[in-house]
Amino acid sequence: MPRPKRIRKIINPPSVKGFKPFGPNLPENNAEPVFLLYEEYEAIRLCDYEMLNHQEASAIMEISRPTLTRIYARARQKLAEAFVKGRQIVFEGGKVYFDSDWYICNQCSCLFNNPEKTEVIDRCPLCGSEDFSNYTEVAANPYGNSRCCEVCICPRCGFEREHQIGIPCNKLICPECNVPLKKKE
Repeated sequence: MPRPKRIRKIINPPSVKGFKPFGPNLPENNAEPVFLLYEEYEAIRLCDYEMLNHQEASAIMEISRPTLTRIYARARQKLAEAFVKGRQIVFEGGKVYFDSDWYICNQCSCLFNNPEKTEVIDRCPLCGSEDFSNYTEVAANPYGNSRCCEVCICPRCGFEREHQIGIPCNKLICPECNVPLKKKE
């Protein structure tokens, strides 16, 4: 049984959903698009746009350097195929989570994030309250506001880890026995 894929961290999703070729001489076989996974987009963005080396980019995505190199090579191969064959490029999918600020509403306990770092969050999207806190500050002192802290636990050895918002417990692996964690009941 292969090891489970480690979830990749993406700073923000692409600002567009893809690209379409244009021109009078489009080939007939351009109907099927090339799908570029979000992790492949992020590897291209970090290495080619941000001009980071593979070690720096892998640290940002929280994956190993060889894994980043494989993702980057796959992405470049797909881009080359789209350019040469005149095919549409579509961004979608992949085993990723987006790095953005998380907030908790002090009125309705809604957890929400801010994927658009340029926009200022001024109210809860659920109840409209302006009384909310940065979730990382609340998580640092989970019992200070009488909210219970969620914990992920290894069903085999009992290893416990604080639950991370946006990452399901079963996507985290126990460092001691390499099995997926579960939510503590």
